[in-house]
Amino acid sequence: MTTIKLSKTPINTPSTGKAPVRRADPTKRDRTKAPPKPVIRSDNAEETPRSNTAKAPANKPARDSKPNNRTTPYSSNKAPSTAKPDSARQRNHRHDGSLREDSQARPARSQESTEARPARSPNVDTRTTPRGSREEPQYRQAPRRGGKARDGYDANAPTYGAAAKAAYKPAASTVSDDLPRLSKLMAERGLCSRREADEWIVNGWVKVNGEIIETLGTRVAPDVEIVISGYAKEHQAENVTILLHKPVGYVSGQAEDDYEPAIVLVHPENQWEEDTTQKTFQRGFLKGLAPAGRLDIDSTGLLVLTQDGRVARHLIGEDSTVEKEYLVRVEGELSHDGLTKLNYGLSLDGVKLKPAKVSWQNEDQLRFVLREGKKRQIRRMCEMVGLKVVGLKRIRIGSVTLGKLPVGEWRYLRPDERF
Repeated sequence: MTTIKLSKTPINTPSTGKAPVRRADPTKRDRTKAPPKPVIRSDNAEETPRSNTAKAPANKPARDSKPNNRTTPYSSNKAPSTAKPDSARQRNHRHDGSLREDSQARPARSQESTEARPARSPNVDTRTTPRGSREEPQYRQAPRRGGKARDGYDANAPTYGAAAKAAYKPAASTVSDDLPRLSKLMAERGLCSRREADEWIVNGWVKVNGEIIETLGTRVAPDVEIVISGYAKEHQAENVTILLHKPVGYVSGQAEDDYEPAIVLVHPENQWEEDTTQKTFQRGFLKGLAPAGRLDIDSTGLLVLTQDGRVARHLIGEDSTVEKEYLVRVEGELSHDGLTKLNYGLSLDGVKLKPAKVSWQNEDQLRFVLREGKKRQIRRMCEMVGLKVVGLKRIRIGSVTLGKLPVGEWRYLRPDERF
């Protein structure tokens, strides 16, 4: 038979007991009160022995006519310590800062010692920052900043110390400094840009006369045989070049004066529907994408954005001869002599301009073909002959034309197109 005990108190009845008391954790200190200050006992003060100890031997003289009865928990295993002299003992201060009765006050500093101490100059740096010493060897010097090996930096060369400099012998170089660097030679041959060349050299993708070169700054003869690895060619083939019809109000490069860069227009929604490359857009295409040439904020037309260093060097390199064609709408009157000056005979910033091809497209529009691209060159040229530019559009770069590409849209450079 089972017995069930019933409680008369309903379940929903609120408890009438006291609220639980949170007990203080004994391991935690009450931070509302200042901690007690430790009391430092004097070595000269008498202490009550904790236990009965043996008396001092008869042949050992007592200090101050009193036996040493102080004991420690480890006194049975260790020899008694030697008493410290008065000058080496800890100062006997009370907790309130006053001296004890058996302590001696510190003597005041004499006037002679005060006068002997030199005064601190306000213009002398007294910080303890370590500075290099020319008398110390290199291994005792503080670390210093490095540099690039291709710029002639030698990490092992000593900075200070005449003996260290005399003993140091740099690695013997059999290559003349007059020879070109490998990266520069690769860029001049049109294999890649100098930045890409440095990356390929570090990765071991470049062979010179059958030998793999992995050191930046290596100098080679101008007629050496350079072989590029297939890995480098695959890496270069992944680079893209984009043609954008830049509208007015966007800058070519970095954002400035609250104007957005033209690269913000490169996204899948703005890709031209008639693009025949059938290449899928990837976010990685935006990495390292830079303009090869520029267009002013108030200009429109063809803008080239590329990841390929060869394309950038071909279009905007110092020795570039690629033609850029513009349609320029102007206001004002132009004499026959002014048209001749526009073709040849003007200088900007004290530098003679390269010959240009300038002709009338219609009654209020000029056609410019240039082989260089200085900042606001066409506008400044027109101002010098009494014309004001009210509209400028670039329609061709090399053999690549703007065509029917709508304003604000972009497409990929086709494999059969060359600048």
